Amino acid sequence: MLHGACILVCEDEPFIALDLALSIEDAGGQVVGPAASIAEARALLATTAVSGAILDVHLSDGEVTPIAVQLLEGGVPVVVQTGVGLPSDLKARYPALPVHTKPVFPQHLIAKLASQIAPA
Repeated sequence: MLHGACILVCEDEPFIALDLALSIEDAGGQVVGPAASIAEARALLATTAVSGAILDVHLSDGEVTPIAVQLLEGGVPVVVQTGVGLPSDLKARYPALPVHTKPVFPQHLIAKLASQIAPA
């Protein structure tokens, strides 16, 4: 489904992050991360190009908004999973951003993301 695409995972809950990572690999993707913080995500993005991202809204050092904006402005597809909803500024700026409320099956997030990634 992912055909070798590099997928950034931003998730600060270790079990959810591991589940996402394993599911991405099962779908034929390469995992970038998981990043538990904005700082980790920035460091990963500074050295690795990604084809898509699955982002949790709340990371250990704040809301994922700066990472989401960086990716979306660069044309990288993003799928968000959250237990609390999307921050209002992000929702206003990107009203079509796919948002899924936890708990959600990783395969559902991956399928949504894969449908947005252009074939290489």
